Amino acid sequence: MGFFTEMFARPRPQEHVRYRAALALLHSMSSADRADIGIKPADFPRIAREMSLR
Repeated sequence: MGFFTEMFARPRPQEHVRYRAALALLHSMSSADRADIGIKPADFPRIAREMSLR
């Protein structure tokens, strides 16, 4: 039971904060901007994950 307490009591890694910021940035782009760089909304989670690891 101590394992679960440890797992949920620890602070979230900083990548989670950066992931949410990257995802918000991608959602705030206009559809014309997205078309210019060739990304679709289905790609947002993957792109945000890559951005958060950098």
